Amino acid sequence: MHFTCCFHHPNIPVSESTAKKQAMESGEPSKKSSFQLQNQPPPPPPSSSSPPRPFSIKSIIFVASIAAGIQFGWALQLSLLTPYVQLLGIPHKWASLIWLCGPISGMLVQPIVGYHSDRCTSRFGRRRPFIAAGAVLVATAVVLIGFAADLGYLFGDNLATETKPRAIVVFVIGFWILDVANNMLQGPCRALLADISGNSQKKTRTANAFFSFFMAVGNVLGFAAGSYTRLHNIFPFTTTKACDVYCANLKSCFFFSILLLLTLTTIALTYVHEKPWSPEPGNAGNLGGCEIEDEEAAAAETAPVPFFGEIFGALKDLKRPMWILLAVTCLNWIAWFPFLLFDTDWMGREVYGGDSQGNILVLKLYNNGVHAGALGLMLNSVVLGFTSLGVELLARGVGGVNRLWGIVNFLLAVCLAMTVLVTKLAESSRRFITVDGVTVPLPPPAGVKAGALSLFAVLGVPLAITYSIPFAMASIFSSSSGAGQGLSLGVLNLAIVIPQILVSLGSGPFDAIFGGGNLPAFVLGAIAAAASGTFALTLLPSLPPDVPAAKTVTAGFH
Repeated sequence: MHFTCCFHHPNIPVSESTAKKQAMESGEPSKKSSFQLQNQPPPPPPSSSSPPRPFSIKSIIFVASIAAGIQFGWALQLSLLTPYVQLLGIPHKWASLIWLCGPISGMLVQPIVGYHSDRCTSRFGRRRPFIAAGAVLVATAVVLIGFAADLGYLFGDNLATETKPRAIVVFVIGFWILDVANNMLQGPCRALLADISGNSQKKTRTANAFFSFFMAVGNVLGFAAGSYTRLHNIFPFTTTKACDVYCANLKSCFFFSILLLLTLTTIALTYVHEKPWSPEPGNAGNLGGCEIEDEEAAAAETAPVPFFGEIFGALKDLKRPMWILLAVTCLNWIAWFPFLLFDTDWMGREVYGGDSQGNILVLKLYNNGVHAGALGLMLNSVVLGFTSLGVELLARGVGGVNRLWGIVNFLLAVCLAMTVLVTKLAESSRRFITVDGVTVPLPPPAGVKAGALSLFAVLGVPLAITYSIPFAMASIFSSSSGAGQGLSLGVLNLAIVIPQILVSLGSGPFDAIFGGGNLPAFVLGAIAAAASGTFALTLLPSLPPDVPAAKTVTAGFH
């Protein structure tokens, strides 16, 4: 059985032979733009001389499982790094700049990595070298972050001072490397999943659903590890003069993070092999032992173009379905980011009535709310994981992935709007006690806590769709137009990180206009989610059907 690959307009299929004939008659060379690099085709048929390993769902699972290692580290960042930043004495005005490195590196790194992974001619394949390098860089960055206090002390920090400048420098370097490395991993991983899925939309959706599922698994493991305060007992050497018990526990969590990521990456890269890719005439189709005609190989060869010119050219060449996808994704993430950034703060401040800057009793109440928010994130991750496994079934039930995405965006809008109701209920039922002459609020009633935690859990459903469907649609749209998977997913990432930067910089001033608190940003998110759902239902086109290719090419995996 041969898998084939050709590039069709979603609505007007044109065979390769017809297109080639038209190009020859017009006298114009049949050259693709750099945004239309031929995608890595699906697996080859078994050969009697050298039978390759047949494609199976294991290939998708092994590659997608890397997401668990990536997300384990992200969950640790969310649950442990903020107190660690305070331990190092990083000024509050610097902290926001440090957290901006994630979206900034994502805006630059993923398109660059995607661009070069589309053209990588390494004998190890196109995506695997970037995935391996990203995993090694993550391990390096995690060591730098975990040992920042020790290295700062080694380089001359005074432990008696509140601010430890040398430790801060080590931490910031490690944090930036970590964000760059994570972006090096995620883009090629999703591109590799698209490559091994070939032209099959079902496999592409399944691959991204598994990626979302393993992200949930990583979240659960990360939040569980972050909540356990005795992991440092497994590694007694982590407790040092410069690193207290909390710091030692962070190190221990990061050791498990490194072990999980490197193990999953090694298994995936060992099992799934790419055939070397070459743009040279006569070799472009020689991916698995068979060759495509020289004229087609020459057509695939592209003239070198500077990277940023490539990005602008890619944006210029985008078809209408991809532009709509970018718009829907942008609005979707404008809705998500306020809640993702301030969900635990909302629990501690608005629901529990605490204050991170108040007296010790109010601060304790705030911390209890933050811990309750962490439980909510755990519930969110569990629902996210189960929903990810049912994305394909849900899409069939509602009549398509674009309809499913639109519906869950309205669910997201309702949940974000419900935060206002939960907050008002918490305020109206607030009780107070006086301790040593100081009036402090009591924790909210059980019903209010249950309502808040229910919102966290229900939000796992739209989050599962957000983590899978946009990336699957980008892969399918790019395959339909002949675009390179790496650069296509890098361009999609721009629609994610730009809203994140805007929310990070603008949410504080926006909230201040309406008297502070988290609710103004949440309400704005609800409006953006409703707009995203409307566009998804009315403007986002249905996916083009799986089409038989007009020409057989060889596989890139075995």
